[in-house]
Amino acid sequence: MPEISGSNGRTPETDVIDFRAAEQLLAARDPRGAVKLLDEVVAAHPENTAARLLRARAFFAAAQLRPAELEFSIVLEREPDNAFAHFALARTYERQGHPERAQRHFRLAAALDPKPEFLRAARFDS
Repeated sequence: MPEISGSNGRTPETDVIDFRAAEQLLAARDPRGAVKLLDEVVAAHPENTAARLLRARAFFAAAQLRPAELEFSIVLEREPDNAFAHFALARTYERQGHPERAQRHFRLAAALDPKPEFLRAARFDS
């Protein structure tokens, strides 16, 4: 019998299945469904940065901007060189109407990974 990872009957396998299912839900444009699955995964594994990043993306897609901001910030505390997390946090700030905060993270994303999308958003010429 698989090892149970808590009183809620979850196993490590359940968490992996839920994570993968959340990826699929997000791809299918069901971010709220993804968040529901990821809430339990993150509760069971709060140190898991991949689960937090996926949940942040789901919050953003569901227009839950404050929770998205908090999750992206947690990811960046753990992985300050994560260019995508900087870019996504910048987009979150942009949608919240905080262009100065957004610009800082757009520029950090572009400096860490000079993808065309990141460079355009950074607007280094302005």
